[in-house]
Amino acid sequence: MSVIFADTRTPESVDTSDNQLALAAGGILTIDLGALRANYKHVADAITPTRTAAVVKADAYGLGADKVAPQFYAAGCRDFFVAHLGEALNLHPHIGKDATIYILNGLQPQTEQLCAGHNIVPVLNSLEQLSNWAALANSQNRKLPALLQLDTGMSRLGLSEQELQTLVADLSLLDGVDVKFIISHLAAGDNVQSPQNKAQLERMQAALKLLPHHAVAFSNSGGTFMERSYHYDLARPGIALYGGAPQENLPNPMRPVVSLQARVIQCRTVPAKTLVGYGGSYETQAETRVATIAVGYADGWLRHLSNKGCAYYGDVRLPIIGRVSMDSITLDVSALPEGTLKLGSLVELIGPHQTLEQVAQDAGTIAYEVLTSLGNRYHRIYINDILA
Repeated sequence: MSVIFADTRTPESVDTSDNQLALAAGGILTIDLGALRANYKHVADAITPTRTAAVVKADAYGLGADKVAPQFYAAGCRDFFVAHLGEALNLHPHIGKDATIYILNGLQPQTEQLCAGHNIVPVLNSLEQLSNWAALANSQNRKLPALLQLDTGMSRLGLSEQELQTLVADLSLLDGVDVKFIISHLAAGDNVQSPQNKAQLERMQAALKLLPHHAVAFSNSGGTFMERSYHYDLARPGIALYGGAPQENLPNPMRPVVSLQARVIQCRTVPAKTLVGYGGSYETQAETRVATIAVGYADGWLRHLSNKGCAYYGDVRLPIIGRVSMDSITLDVSALPEGTLKLGSLVELIGPHQTLEQVAQDAGTIAYEVLTSLGNRYHRIYINDILA
Protein backbone atom coordinates (compact mmCIF):
# COMPACT_ATOMS: atom_id res chain seq x y z
CA MET A 1 0.00 0.00 0.00
CA SER A 2 1.04 3.59 -0.62
CA VAL A 3 -0.07 6.33 1.73
CA ILE A 4 -0.20 10.10 1.40
CA PHE A 5 0.28 12.55 4.18
CA ALA A 6 3.21 12.32 6.42
CA ASP A 7 4.76 15.37 8.03
CA THR A 8 8.49 15.10 7.36
CA ARG A 9 9.11 17.65 10.11
CA THR A 10 7.71 15.36 12.81
CA PRO A 11 10.34 14.48 15.47
CA GLU A 12 11.74 10.97 15.26
CA SER A 13 10.34 10.22 18.70
CA VAL A 14 6.78 10.38 17.31
CA ASP A 15 5.40 7.21 15.69
CA THR A 16 4.34 8.20 12.17
CA SER A 17 3.75 4.69 10.88
CA ASP A 18 0.88 4.15 8.46
CA ASN A 19 -1.19 2.66 11.25
CA GLN A 20 -0.65 5.61 13.57
CA LEU A 21 -1.47 8.12 10.84
CA ALA A 22 -4.64 6.21 10.03
CA LEU A 23 -5.67 6.23 13.68
CA ALA A 24 -4.96 9.94 13.98
CA ALA A 25 -7.05 10.97 10.97
CA GLY A 26 -10.75 11.76 11.15
CA GLY A 27 -11.41 9.71 8.05
CA ILE A 28 -9.84 7.11 5.79
CA LEU A 29 -10.06 7.46 2.00
CA THR A 30 -9.20 4.26 0.15
CA ILE A 31 -8.40 4.51 -3.54
CA ASP A 32 -8.37 1.34 -5.63
CA LEU A 33 -5.76 1.81 -8.33
CA GLY A 34 -6.57 -1.57 -9.82
CA ALA A 35 -10.13 -0.38 -10.38
CA LEU A 36 -8.78 2.70 -12.17
CA ARG A 37 -6.82 0.51 -14.55
CA ALA A 38 -9.80 -1.79 -15.07
CA ASN A 39 -12.10 1.16 -15.82
CA TYR A 40 -9.68 2.55 -18.36
CA LYS A 41 -9.39 -0.80 -20.10
CA HIS A 42 -13.17 -1.24 -20.05
CA VAL A 43 -13.67 2.02 -21.95
CA ALA A 44 -10.69 1.51 -24.26
CA ASP A 45 -11.80 -2.00 -25.25
CA ALA A 46 -15.40 -0.87 -25.81
CA ILE A 47 -14.55 1.91 -28.26
CA THR A 48 -11.54 0.52 -30.10
CA PRO A 49 -10.22 1.49 -32.66
CA THR A 50 -10.95 4.93 -31.21
CA ARG A 51 -8.03 5.95 -29.00
CA THR A 52 -8.83 6.49 -25.32
CA ALA A 53 -7.34 9.38 -23.37
CA ALA A 54 -7.64 10.00 -19.63
CA VAL A 55 -8.81 13.24 -18.05
CA VAL A 56 -6.68 13.85 -14.95
CA LYS A 57 -7.50 17.49 -14.28
CA ALA A 58 -8.20 18.76 -10.75
CA ASP A 59 -5.44 16.51 -9.40
CA ALA A 60 -7.05 13.47 -11.03
CA TYR A 61 -10.49 14.41 -9.70
CA GLY A 62 -8.99 14.92 -6.27
CA LEU A 63 -7.39 11.48 -6.00
CA GLY A 64 -3.78 12.47 -6.68
CA ALA A 65 -2.56 12.80 -10.25
CA ASP A 66 0.92 11.61 -9.27
CA LYS A 67 -0.59 8.29 -8.15
CA VAL A 68 -3.43 7.98 -10.67
CA ALA A 69 -1.88 8.99 -13.99
CA PRO A 70 0.83 6.28 -13.87
CA GLN A 71 -1.93 3.68 -13.53
CA PHE A 72 -3.63 4.87 -16.70
CA TYR A 73 -0.23 4.93 -18.41
CA ALA A 74 0.40 1.34 -17.30
CA ALA A 75 -3.02 0.41 -18.74
CA GLY A 76 -1.97 1.78 -22.14
CA CYS A 77 -3.02 5.43 -22.03
CA ARG A 78 -0.77 7.87 -23.87
CA ASP A 79 -3.04 10.94 -24.00
CA PHE A 80 -3.75 12.94 -20.84
CA PHE A 81 -5.99 15.98 -20.44
CA VAL A 82 -5.69 18.62 -17.72
CA ALA A 83 -7.29 22.03 -17.34
CA HIS A 84 -4.34 24.33 -16.65
CA LEU A 85 -0.70 24.67 -17.61
CA GLY A 86 0.35 24.31 -13.97
CA GLU A 87 -1.39 20.94 -13.81
CA ALA A 88 0.43 19.85 -16.96
CA LEU A 89 3.82 20.83 -15.57
CA ASN A 90 3.14 18.94 -12.35
CA LEU A 91 1.99 15.86 -14.26
CA HIS A 92 4.97 15.69 -16.60
CA PRO A 93 7.35 13.76 -14.31
CA HIS A 94 4.79 11.05 -13.56
CA ILE A 95 4.13 9.66 -17.04
CA GLY A 96 6.33 8.34 -19.81
CA LYS A 97 8.03 10.58 -22.34
CA ASP A 98 5.95 9.01 -25.10
CA ALA A 99 2.75 10.40 -23.55
CA THR A 100 1.13 13.70 -24.55
CA ILE A 101 -0.47 16.20 -22.17
CA TYR A 102 -3.21 18.51 -23.45
CA ILE A 103 -4.47 21.67 -21.69
CA LEU A 104 -8.23 22.01 -22.03
CA ASN A 105 -8.43 25.67 -21.01
CA GLY A 106 -5.68 26.66 -23.40
CA LEU A 107 -3.07 29.23 -22.44
CA GLN A 108 -3.01 32.61 -20.80
CA PRO A 109 -1.00 35.27 -22.67
CA GLN A 110 2.79 35.08 -22.24
CA THR A 111 2.76 31.42 -21.16
CA GLU A 112 3.08 30.01 -24.66
CA GLN A 113 6.89 29.69 -24.49
CA LEU A 114 6.71 27.78 -21.20
CA CYS A 115 4.16 25.40 -22.68
CA ALA A 116 6.07 24.77 -25.88
CA GLY A 117 9.34 24.35 -23.98
CA HIS A 118 7.87 21.36 -22.15
CA ASN A 119 6.27 19.83 -25.26
CA ILE A 120 2.79 20.31 -23.82
CA VAL A 121 -0.09 20.69 -26.26
CA PRO A 122 -2.67 23.45 -25.71
CA VAL A 123 -6.30 23.37 -26.74
CA LEU A 124 -6.92 26.58 -28.69
CA ASN A 125 -10.37 27.87 -27.74
CA SER A 126 -10.46 31.23 -29.51
CA LEU A 127 -8.90 33.11 -32.37
CA GLU A 128 -6.86 35.04 -29.80
CA GLN A 129 -5.34 31.86 -28.37
CA LEU A 130 -4.76 30.61 -31.92
CA SER A 131 -3.03 33.86 -32.87
CA ASN A 132 -0.75 33.76 -29.83
CA TRP A 133 0.27 30.16 -30.46
CA ALA A 134 0.82 30.73 -34.18
CA ALA A 135 2.95 33.80 -33.42
CA LEU A 136 5.27 31.73 -31.24
CA ALA A 137 5.49 29.01 -33.87
CA ASN A 138 6.33 31.49 -36.60
CA SER A 139 8.90 33.25 -34.41
CA GLN A 140 10.65 29.91 -33.96
CA ASN A 141 10.23 28.98 -37.62
CA ARG A 142 8.60 25.66 -36.76
CA LYS A 143 5.20 24.08 -36.45
CA LEU A 144 3.77 23.71 -32.95
CA PRO A 145 1.12 21.09 -32.13
CA ALA A 146 -2.28 22.11 -30.80
CA LEU A 147 -5.90 21.04 -30.57
CA LEU A 148 -8.55 23.31 -32.03
CA GLN A 149 -11.81 23.44 -30.10
CA LEU A 150 -15.15 24.32 -31.69
CA ASP A 151 -18.23 25.37 -29.76
CA THR A 152 -20.92 23.02 -31.05
CA GLY A 153 -23.62 24.18 -28.68
CA MET A 154 -22.35 24.37 -25.10
CA SER A 155 -21.45 28.09 -25.20
CA ARG A 156 -18.51 27.57 -22.89
CA LEU A 157 -15.21 27.11 -24.75
CA GLY A 158 -14.23 26.86 -28.40
CA LEU A 159 -14.49 28.89 -31.58
CA SER A 160 -17.95 30.35 -32.10
CA GLU A 161 -19.71 29.94 -35.41
CA GLN A 162 -18.55 33.42 -36.39
CA GLU A 163 -14.94 32.70 -35.43
CA LEU A 164 -15.06 29.45 -37.40
CA GLN A 165 -16.23 31.33 -40.49
CA THR A 166 -13.39 33.84 -39.99
CA LEU A 167 -10.89 30.97 -39.81
CA VAL A 168 -12.29 29.20 -42.86
CA ALA A 169 -12.09 32.46 -44.82
CA ASP A 170 -8.41 32.82 -43.93
CA LEU A 171 -6.74 29.47 -43.27
CA SER A 172 -3.39 31.25 -43.09
CA LEU A 173 -4.36 31.85 -39.45
CA LEU A 174 -3.32 28.23 -38.94
CA ASP A 175 0.16 28.78 -40.38
CA GLY A 176 2.67 27.35 -37.95
CA VAL A 177 0.04 25.30 -36.10
CA ASP A 178 -0.04 21.53 -36.40
CA VAL A 179 -3.67 20.72 -35.56
CA LYS A 180 -3.62 17.25 -34.04
CA PHE A 181 -7.34 17.08 -33.33
CA ILE A 182 -10.43 19.19 -33.75
CA ILE A 183 -12.40 18.81 -30.56
CA SER A 184 -15.66 19.78 -28.95
CA HIS A 185 -17.48 18.82 -25.77
CA LEU A 186 -20.86 17.17 -25.27
CA ALA A 187 -23.01 19.16 -22.87
CA ALA A 188 -25.50 16.33 -22.27
CA GLY A 189 -23.45 13.23 -22.92
CA ASP A 190 -24.63 11.73 -19.64
CA ASN A 191 -28.21 11.70 -20.96
CA VAL A 192 -28.44 9.52 -24.05
CA GLN A 193 -32.02 10.74 -24.68
CA SER A 194 -31.11 14.42 -24.83
CA PRO A 195 -31.71 15.99 -28.27
CA GLN A 196 -28.75 18.27 -27.57
CA ASN A 197 -26.38 15.38 -28.32
CA LYS A 198 -27.65 14.96 -31.87
CA ALA A 199 -27.68 18.72 -32.40
CA GLN A 200 -24.04 18.98 -31.34
CA LEU A 201 -23.05 16.02 -33.50
CA GLU A 202 -24.69 17.62 -36.53
CA ARG A 203 -22.87 20.92 -35.87
CA MET A 204 -19.58 19.07 -35.58
CA GLN A 205 -20.24 17.23 -38.84
CA ALA A 206 -21.03 20.51 -40.59
CA ALA A 207 -17.88 22.13 -39.23
CA LEU A 208 -15.73 19.23 -40.38
CA LYS A 209 -16.88 19.82 -43.94
CA LEU A 210 -15.30 23.25 -43.66
CA LEU A 211 -12.14 21.90 -42.00
CA PRO A 212 -11.65 18.49 -43.60
CA HIS A 213 -8.79 16.04 -43.17
CA HIS A 214 -8.40 16.46 -39.43
CA ALA A 215 -8.65 13.88 -36.68
CA VAL A 216 -11.46 14.51 -34.18
CA ALA A 217 -11.89 14.19 -30.41
CA PHE A 218 -15.51 14.53 -29.35
CA SER A 219 -16.69 12.10 -26.67
CA ASN A 220 -16.44 12.53 -22.93
CA SER A 221 -17.42 9.73 -20.49
CA GLY A 222 -21.05 9.79 -21.55
CA GLY A 223 -20.18 9.94 -25.23
CA THR A 224 -18.06 6.80 -25.04
CA PHE A 225 -21.21 4.86 -24.14
CA MET A 226 -23.20 6.30 -27.03
CA GLU A 227 -23.28 5.07 -30.63
CA ARG A 228 -20.05 4.97 -32.60
CA SER A 229 -20.81 8.09 -34.62
CA TYR A 230 -19.83 10.05 -31.49
CA HIS A 231 -16.48 8.32 -30.98
CA TYR A 232 -14.35 9.60 -33.87
CA ASP A 233 -10.59 9.26 -33.35
CA LEU A 234 -9.95 10.11 -29.70
CA ALA A 235 -12.25 9.99 -26.67
CA ARG A 236 -11.47 11.65 -23.35
CA PRO A 237 -13.39 9.99 -20.51
CA GLY A 238 -13.19 11.48 -17.04
CA ILE A 239 -15.69 10.58 -14.34
CA ALA A 240 -16.21 7.04 -15.67
CA LEU A 241 -12.56 6.23 -15.08
CA TYR A 242 -13.00 7.17 -11.42
CA GLY A 243 -16.01 4.90 -10.94
CA GLY A 244 -18.75 7.45 -11.61
CA ALA A 245 -21.79 6.53 -13.67
CA PRO A 246 -21.28 7.70 -17.28
CA GLN A 247 -25.02 7.75 -18.03
CA GLU A 248 -27.95 8.96 -15.96
CA ASN A 249 -30.62 6.47 -14.88
CA LEU A 250 -28.72 3.49 -16.27
CA PRO A 251 -26.74 0.79 -14.45
CA ASN A 252 -23.19 1.87 -13.78
CA PRO A 253 -20.78 -0.43 -15.64
CA MET A 254 -17.69 0.99 -13.94
CA ARG A 255 -15.89 -0.44 -10.94
CA PRO A 256 -15.97 1.66 -7.73
CA VAL A 257 -12.66 3.38 -7.12
CA VAL A 258 -13.06 5.14 -3.77
CA SER A 259 -14.38 4.24 -0.36
CA LEU A 260 -14.56 6.62 2.57
CA GLN A 261 -14.87 5.93 6.27
CA ALA A 262 -15.16 8.40 9.14
CA ARG A 263 -14.21 7.93 12.79
CA VAL A 264 -16.58 8.36 15.70
CA ILE A 265 -15.55 11.06 18.17
CA GLN A 266 -18.32 10.72 20.72
CA CYS A 267 -21.65 9.00 21.38
CA ARG A 268 -24.43 10.21 23.65
CA THR A 269 -28.11 9.65 24.39
CA VAL A 270 -30.34 12.71 24.38
CA PRO A 271 -34.00 13.01 25.36
CA ALA A 272 -36.93 13.93 23.14
CA LYS A 273 -37.26 17.60 22.18
CA THR A 274 -33.46 18.07 22.12
CA LEU A 275 -31.96 20.44 19.55
CA VAL A 276 -28.97 19.11 17.58
CA GLY A 277 -26.21 21.11 15.90
CA TYR A 278 -25.81 24.73 14.82
CA GLY A 279 -29.01 26.71 14.79
CA GLY A 280 -30.97 23.84 16.32
CA SER A 281 -32.09 22.82 12.85
CA TYR A 282 -32.97 19.32 14.05
CA GLU A 283 -35.10 18.42 17.06
CA THR A 284 -35.34 14.86 18.32
CA GLN A 285 -38.83 13.39 18.50
CA ALA A 286 -37.90 10.67 20.99
CA GLU A 287 -34.92 9.61 23.04
CA THR A 288 -32.10 9.39 20.50
CA ARG A 289 -28.58 8.03 20.46
CA VAL A 290 -26.34 10.51 18.67
CA ALA A 291 -22.85 9.81 17.33
CA THR A 292 -20.54 12.61 16.22
CA ILE A 293 -18.05 11.74 13.47
CA ALA A 294 -14.80 13.53 12.62
CA VAL A 295 -15.64 14.67 9.08
CA GLY A 296 -17.23 17.93 8.00
CA TYR A 297 -17.42 20.41 5.17
CA ALA A 298 -13.72 21.24 5.58
CA ASP A 299 -13.16 17.65 4.46
CA GLY A 300 -15.45 18.11 1.47
CA TRP A 301 -18.56 16.54 2.99
CA LEU A 302 -20.98 19.05 1.58
CA ARG A 303 -23.03 21.23 3.91
CA HIS A 304 -26.07 20.57 1.72
CA LEU A 305 -26.18 17.14 3.35
CA SER A 306 -27.36 18.74 6.59
CA ASN A 307 -30.46 16.91 7.86
CA LYS A 308 -30.35 14.56 4.86
CA GLY A 309 -27.97 11.97 3.64
CA CYS A 310 -26.47 9.34 5.90
CA ALA A 311 -23.63 7.11 6.91
CA TYR A 312 -23.72 3.33 7.28
CA TYR A 313 -22.48 0.87 9.85
CA GLY A 314 -22.72 -2.53 8.25
CA ASP A 315 -26.14 -2.65 6.61
CA VAL A 316 -27.65 -0.11 9.01
CA ARG A 317 -28.43 3.37 7.69
CA LEU A 318 -27.49 6.19 10.08
CA PRO A 319 -29.21 9.46 9.09
CA ILE A 320 -27.39 12.78 9.31
CA ILE A 321 -29.19 14.98 11.83
CA GLY A 322 -28.41 18.66 12.30
CA ARG A 323 -26.12 20.76 10.19
CA VAL A 324 -22.86 19.50 8.75
CA SER A 325 -20.19 21.42 10.65
CA MET A 326 -16.67 22.30 9.55
CA ASP A 327 -15.06 19.33 11.28
CA SER A 328 -17.92 17.09 12.41
CA ILE A 329 -21.31 15.59 11.62
CA THR A 330 -23.96 14.20 13.95
CA LEU A 331 -25.73 10.93 13.17
CA ASP A 332 -28.82 9.28 14.57
CA VAL A 333 -27.48 5.84 15.57
CA SER A 334 -30.56 4.70 17.48
CA ALA A 335 -31.00 1.80 15.06
CA LEU A 336 -27.81 0.19 16.40
CA PRO A 337 -27.64 -1.66 19.70
CA GLU A 338 -26.37 0.61 22.45
CA GLY A 339 -22.60 0.46 22.75
CA THR A 340 -22.03 -0.67 19.15
CA LEU A 341 -20.19 2.52 18.24
CA LYS A 342 -17.32 3.69 20.39
CA LEU A 343 -14.59 6.31 20.23
CA GLY A 344 -12.58 5.48 17.11
CA SER A 345 -15.22 3.29 15.44
CA LEU A 346 -15.47 3.67 11.66
CA VAL A 347 -18.67 4.34 9.73
CA GLU A 348 -19.07 4.23 5.94
CA LEU A 349 -19.68 7.42 3.97
CA ILE A 350 -18.87 6.05 0.50
CA GLY A 351 -18.73 2.33 -0.13
CA PRO A 352 -20.80 -0.75 -0.88
CA HIS A 353 -23.91 0.68 0.78
CA GLN A 354 -23.66 4.24 -0.59
CA THR A 355 -22.30 5.22 -4.00
CA LEU A 356 -20.97 8.55 -5.16
CA GLU A 357 -24.19 9.07 -7.09
CA GLN A 358 -26.33 8.44 -4.00
CA VAL A 359 -24.34 10.94 -1.97
CA ALA A 360 -24.61 13.45 -4.81
CA GLN A 361 -28.36 12.97 -5.09
CA ASP A 362 -28.80 13.60 -1.36
CA ALA A 363 -26.65 16.73 -1.66
CA GLY A 364 -28.47 18.02 -4.74
CA THR A 365 -25.31 17.93 -6.85
CA ILE A 366 -23.31 15.57 -9.08
CA ALA A 367 -20.73 12.88 -8.40
CA TYR A 368 -18.00 15.10 -9.85
CA GLU A 369 -18.42 17.66 -7.07
CA VAL A 370 -18.52 15.04 -4.32
CA LEU A 371 -15.35 13.39 -5.60
CA THR A 372 -13.32 16.54 -6.26
CA SER A 373 -14.36 18.05 -2.91
CA LEU A 374 -12.79 15.32 -0.81
CA GLY A 375 -10.08 17.10 1.13
CA ASN A 376 -6.51 16.35 2.09
CA ARG A 377 -7.17 15.69 5.78
CA TYR A 378 -8.16 12.10 5.12
CA HIS A 379 -5.60 9.36 5.58
CA ARG A 380 -5.23 8.05 2.05
CA ILE A 381 -4.62 4.41 1.31
CA TYR A 382 -3.80 3.34 -2.24
CA ILE A 383 -4.39 -0.34 -2.92
CA ASN A 384 -3.59 -2.60 -5.89
CA ASP A 385 -0.67 -0.38 -6.90
CA ILE A 386 1.21 -2.47 -9.45
CA LEU A 387 3.81 0.29 -9.74
CA ALA A 388 4.68 0.41 -6.01
